[in-house]
Amino acid sequence: MTGTEQRVALNDPAAHAAAETVAAELAAQLQLGGNAMDADVYDAWFAADILWGSPYGATLAGFTELNAIHRRFMNQSPSTTPAPAPASRFEVVSVLAPTPGVVVTQIRRQALAAGGFSEMALYVLVEREGRWWLAAAQNTPIGQPPRNRTQVPVASTKP
Repeated sequence: MTGTEQRVALNDPAAHAAAETVAAELAAQLQLGGNAMDADVYDAWFAADILWGSPYGATLAGFTELNAIHRRFMNQSPSTTPAPAPASRFEVVSVLAPTPGVVVTQIRRQALAAGGFSEMALYVLVEREGRWWLAAAQNTPIGQPPRNRTQVPVASTKP
């Protein structure tokens, strides 16, 4: 890329409001499943061939394996093991509508208890036959940056 070329903005302003609705609906579904500790509700939007990245660097492809992991995780007994996931609030942080039928969104899962494990996820959703499916997700823990690094300011993508 030369110094005279301009970068393209991928967000389609005409589709942005609808994309925000899709992202909010996904966040609400995740909230519902998280509150109920129900993996089937939590994973309801996940496509059969979903790509998933955990907050610890593990990756997998496919609903069946991921749903089994979420079922084990959410079925842990808080009385015998640490709580599987802290009570949390799911918040849409940003939304991008790059092309019809595709939504890219960042959703934060913020633990309600001070010091609880929180994470930010990047989700890619694709519409098929009038239904939205989660095609890919990458989760990243939210924590304090190492002391020897400079924090980079984050720009908002809201129109």
